[in-house]
Amino acid sequence: MTSIAFRQAQPADLPAIIALLANDVLGQQREDPSSPPKYVDAFEAILADPNQLLVVATADDEVIGTLQLTFIPGLARLGAWRGQIEAVRIAETHRSSGDGQQMFEWAIAQCRARGCNLVQLTTDKARPDAHRFYERLGFTGSHIGYKLML
Repeated sequence: MTSIAFRQAQPADLPAIIALLANDVLGQQREDPSSPPKYVDAFEAILADPNQLLVVATADDEVIGTLQLTFIPGLARLGAWRGQIEAVRIAETHRSSGDGQQMFEWAIAQCRARGCNLVQLTTDKARPDAHRFYERLGFTGSHIGYKLML
């Protein structure tokens, strides 16, 4: 397991984040590492929203992972806040090293610190390795999610 650090993503991290998002079978179909302006607009919106946290994991000052945390207030569950973990990626050279687990432990701790009562995520059905990883971390596949592409 590498000694990794976590910090809020900065504009200079955007190319590395996009490269991580594009570096898998599904990402190759939906991402464009040439950094079109839509990524910059989305990045700026995330930075401006206090309930969003775009994070990079670094090892020796190199970006080796990323994830986005969204803190969601709600009335259900007695007004519970939820932490939503999305867009999780780790560099190929760091997969199966324990670094992904460190990323999740850090993210879950951030959710606790923000007063969240639960942490949730979505994952594509085509990612069975990710499903096993999340279950090993204690997540349960308790719900079915739906998406409508617009």
